[in-house]
Amino acid sequence: MKLALVLPGGVDRGGEERVIPAFLALIGQLARRHEVHVFVLRQEPKPATWMLRGATVHNIGDGRQRLRAIAAILAEHQRGAFDAVQAIFSGTCSLVAIAAAKLMRRPGLVHIAGGELIALPAIRYGGRQRWVSRAREAVTLRAAAAVTAASAPILASLQALGIEAQRLPLGVDLAAWPPLPPRRRASGPARLLHVASLNRVKDQPTSLRALAALAAQGVAFQMDIVGVDTLDGEMQRLRHALDLDAQVRFLGFKTQRELRPLMEAADLLVMSSLHEAGPLVLLEAAVAGVPTVGTAVGHLAEWSPAAALAVPVGDHAALAGAVRQVLEDEELRLRLAHEAQRRAVDEDAVYTAERFEALYRSLLKPT
Repeated sequence: MKLALVLPGGVDRGGEERVIPAFLALIGQLARRHEVHVFVLRQEPKPATWMLRGATVHNIGDGRQRLRAIAAILAEHQRGAFDAVQAIFSGTCSLVAIAAAKLMRRPGLVHIAGGELIALPAIRYGGRQRWVSRAREAVTLRAAAAVTAASAPILASLQALGIEAQRLPLGVDLAAWPPLPPRRRASGPARLLHVASLNRVKDQPTSLRALAALAAQGVAFQMDIVGVDTLDGEMQRLRHALDLDAQVRFLGFKTQRELRPLMEAADLLVMSSLHEAGPLVLLEAAVAGVPTVGTAVGHLAEWSPAAALAVPVGDHAALAGAVRQVLEDEELRLRLAHEAQRRAVDEDAVYTAERFEALYRSLLKPT
């Protein structure tokens, strides 16, 4: 098959920084058996083309992105016909993919991968904040030949909008991120890890306030926070105000190679997001033998209580309680880790690619 993938970003030509590992894993798996062209809206400001993981990346760049992206897909289609067009993320990506697919008379598919279906006006987040966006989604999602999403909560949101969809998680590349059996905790302070960009939707204040509660209760821990700071030091100032300078380190962005030893050293991943479609880091932690405690979003909501512990969004006291519960019950921590790893390995990047391939083939069968 010849496949077109439409992405917002995450496919930097260097393959290490400014990438989304789940995208690279999917691209690499599909490119092993198919001709894959990735149309990325703005990885770089100027138009360019490069090879990545066996696929051809077409960077659209600044200025009239939608029209130019559709034109680029149609031009490549003239060189050799596409069989299907896949948008990862809805919004502009789905509009481009579905418009191009309709013009080419090919199936167009949409995978919901972020906050396209929600509105969080308090933090100005989500694809349903404006009526224009809501109308666009209503049209593009209903025009799609198939809609997929990573987790059960996103499927529920789609169902509430009257959109039929399939669950299809974006899995971990086990060759690049190999499984490591869950391990018993070493002596000393608990090693906690949080991996996410510092931004409003990841809600780091809830994590930090949970840590402050744990410190007040006499729980010994060290927390490493990994991620790009988009809040200009606000979280570091909150750390100081909560008297957590000795227990919490902000490590900034880390490549996958740099993240792996931090993950392997961790006893527990802690997430506090207001919304997630996944997150992939929960799957990466599970593959590395580390369980997760966090807010009831995405995979956390569907895995709790057998493979993770989830608490209400924004409830720092409940988050502190769940973290303490897992740290004080080693058998529980290991049970969560083993079940999480089983699920993440069963639905790895190979599984993801095979599911997408099967979906494409089902849509290409003659009627």
